[in-house]
Amino acid sequence: MRRILRTLFNLRRPTPATMTAATSGTVAGAAAAGYALSVSAPLLATDAPADAKNKTHHNKSGTGFINPWDSWKPLAPLSIISNILWRRISGSANTPVLTPPLTVQTPSFLPSRTASTALRATWLGHACVYLEFPSGLRVLLDPVFEERCSPAGFPGPKRYTPIPCQLGDLPVVDVVVISHSHYDHLSLPSVMELAKLHPKALFAVPLGLESWFKEAGIKSVVELDWWQEIDVTLSPAPAEGMEWEVIAANAGAPPAQTATGPITARISCLPCQHTSARTPFDQARTLWASWAIKSGGKSVWFGGDTGYRTVPKLPPTVDDYSEPYADLPRCPAFKDIGKLRGPFDLGLIPIGAYDPRYLFSSMHADPADALEIMKDTGCKRALGVHWGTWVLTEEDGGAPPKRLKEVLRGKGMPEVGVFDVSDVGESKEY
Repeated sequence: MRRILRTLFNLRRPTPATMTAATSGTVAGAAAAGYALSVSAPLLATDAPADAKNKTHHNKSGTGFINPWDSWKPLAPLSIISNILWRRISGSANTPVLTPPLTVQTPSFLPSRTASTALRATWLGHACVYLEFPSGLRVLLDPVFEERCSPAGFPGPKRYTPIPCQLGDLPVVDVVVISHSHYDHLSLPSVMELAKLHPKALFAVPLGLESWFKEAGIKSVVELDWWQEIDVTLSPAPAEGMEWEVIAANAGAPPAQTATGPITARISCLPCQHTSARTPFDQARTLWASWAIKSGGKSVWFGGDTGYRTVPKLPPTVDDYSEPYADLPRCPAFKDIGKLRGPFDLGLIPIGAYDPRYLFSSMHADPADALEIMKDTGCKRALGVHWGTWVLTEEDGGAPPKRLKEVLRGKGMPEVGVFDVSDVGESKEY
């Protein structure tokens, strides 16, 4: 039965051997539009916090991962499921209102790699964002372009907001970044289509997921542990005929960016508070992560999917940031990120899938948490993601941006221009 279910869910049970990140060498290959891509081997940052060096987020058996903070106190999966069922049976659950529908724009992308001096972010729904760096680098985050985010076409959460474009509409994809293995962030059909459309694109994934990609036939993949980083270089060269190969790693600073030189980037795998699973048998077997991407003088922090605190069960009228709940333990990793990798020009921070809080706060930030995460990580501006696409929890479809504005107003901050949301398919410049 386990073999049948693993085949259905399309993930081999990871072995300890698949959970060891590369420590020497690098892979190199050809990217789209006449550029050859090379990437250094993942190396632990010299300024990584002590808990990263001690691997406190690895479980003691070496078979998976944990959140090593007091801010992580989730209910067991079966308890969450039983609570959800009871809420529905008892009539206490909220049935999300999905009207009015979100506005969906047809995206417009830059006509060339160097057509803008600004960082450009296009929200493609849920956690998927297409980044156009002024250096010319093009990065796609957590692409899921299917109707349902589930192991099979049915059942599972169905989109209530259509995709704004097709994967084939993206002009160039150099790097695809994956935050973790949950189905609303990692889709086999989407990554297979991307690999076909952009055969030399690099997939950057958290520790333990490399084998999943290679089993799918995707070889241009590199996996990283928290606080490991890679340097990516795109050099002008004919794209045809390039092969992936091992070259020397560069442990120093990323190469300087010049107007006529190569496109360079540093990509860092960083902590967040979440978990992972593709099947009932691989809970927390692969790592979850946030990411920092710096290129051409611009920097982005991608939160992926994360919680911030664990909130107890409270009456709906009680603010979980009021006394005595304001001092609940907060995930300390975000201040480490801000101190060691910030500031960032843009933070892509999740704001949805949070209600009821006592069930989901450990793993899903709400807008109030998201604002604190923005401050901790040192993001100058932020864009709310992880909402408006699938019904994952009980809040209404339009609740996250409405709640975000309430939080900003309560803090005396402008409702527009600091922490924004966008239409699906809309591009914003930073």
